[in-house]
Amino acid sequence: MSADWWQSQRELWCKDTVELTVIEGCMGKAPGVQTYLDMLLSAWGWTVAVAGIGMAVALVVGSLVGVARTTPMRGLVLLGDAWTELFRNVPLIVQLFLWFFVVPEFVPLLKQAPSVALAGVGLGFFTSARISEQVRAGIQSIPKGQWHAGLAIGLSLPQTYRHVLLPVAFRVVIPPLTSECMNVVKNSAVAFAVSVAELTLIAKQVGEETSQHTAVYAVVTLLYFVTAFSVYLLASGIAKAVQVPGVAGGGGR
Repeated sequence: MSADWWQSQRELWCKDTVELTVIEGCMGKAPGVQTYLDMLLSAWGWTVAVAGIGMAVALVVGSLVGVARTTPMRGLVLLGDAWTELFRNVPLIVQLFLWFFVVPEFVPLLKQAPSVALAGVGLGFFTSARISEQVRAGIQSIPKGQWHAGLAIGLSLPQTYRHVLLPVAFRVVIPPLTSECMNVVKNSAVAFAVSVAELTLIAKQVGEETSQHTAVYAVVTLLYFVTAFSVYLLASGIAKAVQVPGVAGGGGR
């Protein structure tokens, strides 16, 4: 790339957001000085935070709901089905608005909660509905004989789940869970609608202030890709670590 292009990028990312002066190499800044690069990296951190909270909530809640939907207890099945249908059929942005503007009216303690936490929980609950479907399908894909065998040797129902069903089921569902975790990273962009200073919101702000929309959104696209691909690499490593030797996909019967 030409020297002029590199010079234009330096002028964009190393510019003081207040004085609009270019800081040489983006280094040697006075205390309190912030460049557009600083803004974008800070926004990237908030995006990772929202996605991380969302993944944690989704995996825990989705797994519990998915397991509940496979038990012989009719009440748990109905509750699990209701949870899944509710959170799967209400748009994510509506759920975030509910978490920010409605739920705190009934739970005043949430008014003090950080916006990032509320956005992450809302994103996690939305994704938990999809994960519960995958966990339910993974458990139901296991032959009934393994269920009966666990009960036949004297294991209780919780022990059968813990020692017989879930170790196999989670190996089966790791690939679709990987896709859902990557979706959480992408869906975190919706948090801009409730003024969380994540990548999409800050990219819009920087683009409007600098009129360099192409360069800004190119960098933001790259950061989203790096984040989602890192999740993929981590999940792939976990899948290989828990794979049963000699069994394709790590989830044999």
